[in-house]
Amino acid sequence: MSFKFNAEVRTAQGKGASRRLRHNGQIPAIVYGGNAEPVSIILSHDELNNAQVHDAFYSDVITLVIDGKDVAVKVQAMQRHPFKPKLVHIDFKRV
Repeated sequence: MSFKFNAEVRTAQGKGASRRLRHNGQIPAIVYGGNAEPVSIILSHDELNNAQVHDAFYSDVITLVIDGKDVAVKVQAMQRHPFKPKLVHIDFKRV
């Protein structure tokens, strides 16, 4: 199973900006590793929440489309809400 998600580069940083994203059904995330600089991104909560129920989401290579470029990544860490079935933040590591 292959996963591919569209991502936007995130310009607004901080707690308030992240809360606004989550309120609008989006998740703040970061892509790091490799020779490139870390990139803060925005992803759709519903797409990721539906994909994360599959075991392959955590072990397979995921493709993120950031500014029209495909970036191969793997899930490094996920933060979930303590009692709601919501994702809070995701860290991706470049392959």
